[in-house]
Amino acid sequence: MSPRAQARDDATVALRELILAGERYRIAVAARLDLTVNESRTISYLLARGPMGQTELSTALGLTTSSTTTLLDRLEQREMVRRVPDPNDRRRSSVEIPESGVLRLREVRDWLPQAFDGFDGETLHDMAAALGALAASLREVTTRIDASHPSSGGHRKRH
Repeated sequence: MSPRAQARDDATVALRELILAGERYRIAVAARLDLTVNESRTISYLLARGPMGQTELSTALGLTTSSTTTLLDRLEQREMVRRVPDPNDRRRSSVEIPESGVLRLREVRDWLPQAFDGFDGETLHDMAAALGALAASLREVTTRIDASHPSSGGHRKRH
């Protein structure tokens, strides 16, 4: 095996471990907040990307629009999200985290950054760039996988 192939395999193993650690982290945080994993995923998308349209959120989550509506209904009842009508199109709404949700998330929002406490500033800068590039690359791979599978467009996906 070439050194590049070995390095690629090592990086793939490390990425799998990172994904598994992230999944376990999500489960722990969801349990702490008394949320389902999909509710926790929804909150993560909104934290990472800011307010999103309901259809955009549904696509990001890989859920049907009706499943997303039910999910948002539950989160809205718990005051974790709020739907804000689009002023230009009454059929559309944006989903955001209201102050009540921000208050509930205060405790857990400080946990994830602790994963970076052992790294210095220069390393963190490089790591942020590498993680951003890796996330973009993984999204591209996922898009190709989705496009190559005819049943992935709009049908229920298992998570």
